[in-house]
Amino acid sequence: MNFFEFILRNWREVLGLTGEHLLLVAVSTLIAVAVGLPLGLVLTRRTSLKRPVLAVANILQTVPSLALFGFIIPLKYVGGIGWHPAVVALVLYALLPVIRNTVTGVEGVERSVREAAVAMGMTDRQILRQVELPLAAPVILAGVRVATVISVGVATIAAAIGAGGLGTLIFRGLRQYDNRLILAGAVPAALLALAADAGIGLIESRLAARRRAALKRNPVARRVALAGLAIIILMGVGFALWNRSAKADVRVGSKDFTESVILAEIYAQGLEARGLKVERRYELGGNLAHDALVAGEVDAYPEYTGTSLMSILKHPPMTDARAVYELVKSDYAARFDVEVGPPLGFEDTFAVLVRADDARKLNLKNISDLTPRAPSMRAGFGQDFMSRPDGYEGFARAYGLQFNGRPREMDLSLSYRALAEGQVDVIAGNSTDGMIAALGLTQLEDDRHYFPPYEAVLLLRRDALERLPAAREVSQKLAGSISTEEMRRLNYEVDGNKRPAADVVREWRRAKGL
Repeated sequence: MNFFEFILRNWREVLGLTGEHLLLVAVSTLIAVAVGLPLGLVLTRRTSLKRPVLAVANILQTVPSLALFGFIIPLKYVGGIGWHPAVVALVLYALLPVIRNTVTGVEGVERSVREAAVAMGMTDRQILRQVELPLAAPVILAGVRVATVISVGVATIAAAIGAGGLGTLIFRGLRQYDNRLILAGAVPAALLALAADAGIGLIESRLAARRRAALKRNPVARRVALAGLAIIILMGVGFALWNRSAKADVRVGSKDFTESVILAEIYAQGLEARGLKVERRYELGGNLAHDALVAGEVDAYPEYTGTSLMSILKHPPMTDARAVYELVKSDYAARFDVEVGPPLGFEDTFAVLVRADDARKLNLKNISDLTPRAPSMRAGFGQDFMSRPDGYEGFARAYGLQFNGRPREMDLSLSYRALAEGQVDVIAGNSTDGMIAALGLTQLEDDRHYFPPYEAVLLLRRDALERLPAAREVSQKLAGSISTEEMRRLNYEVDGNKRPAADVVREWRRAKGL
């Protein structure tokens, strides 16, 4: 199926995500203009405030977008995950060009023009409304234009905190090695950016002076324009309030990789079979799923005991699976008021992967076999593996590995693509990942037993379990229900056969009699 056939088959989802993306950009840009324009005008009258305010706006725009989303999550009222924090982050990014161009435009008005207005007896307010703003309009509109285009791009990252939009397709495509999904998200986003740039540019070049003149002569036209702006703002606010008020019984989250989405969907469908209303907040990047669980933005998400042990709880590595589970269970209860569900039946440890052709040609079976070959091989690892205590540094020491240069650090989903295309020779993936079979990769045996156990479990907030006993019952029923082979097959159905996770899970539940 080529790209155009893919779009025709999935046009409803693409259109819906495009609408979500457009709404995010429109509401955040309107709020940024509503805040930035008056603030810029104040700075032209209070010059002592100009330097610190612009400095703060500059700093906000230099913060990486995903990091900013992470900072916002624990904040009360404006934080969390989903639509609302995404709008807050986009507003913060859009403020700088609006404020800066407002100040530049107003201060760029010729001194002689202001002096002539004063000589005519105009007040400062009249000068601002009838002289400075009309003359500064092209520069101010240019700032709005830049802010809008920036918002279109940054809004794609908002999918990492469950805000929807076209970034959902892009992240999914990277994870599933599917260029059609990437294009389905990237092409509409690019078209939105071009349309916003061209549209505001047209207003900037042709309508700025003419529109103000028409509105000044025609009070009805002015009222219509203001009413239209008010309707757009109210629509955005109404959507936000509706989104906040539409409370589900249980909010289920997942991390931003296929297996996590599948496990979350298994739990979500189990809850729905009990008659509960479920809100899905999937594909949360980095540690956002944990942060959202602690902040009360999600009630449950799938995790791995080894990840919890070292990345969250900061304990040293351990090799006893039962001891790891019990320690994680007690610590989560004491520190986060979170219950660790029973193991789901399989372990997803780090998988050191090479191309199957290389494994045969170089006779690579164990990780130890890499040691003499490593100086001529290029390695590429995910950011998580490079930074974890059980990751690259300890792994390289345990096996005495010295690769050809410093390993390339990249997104995990991109590392599979890089290995398959010959850009690197060794990566560290996940042992149950469907991409291993889909791309013809070979997993090397951890013959020195370096990696700790990574049993899959569900993490559940205790307040949700106390409120909804069925949530614990579903978790208990899933204990030991998924084997390693089943998990690989489920992952392959999504990543290899490009099927929706919900359909794959529905078939699995039916086959299990659930």
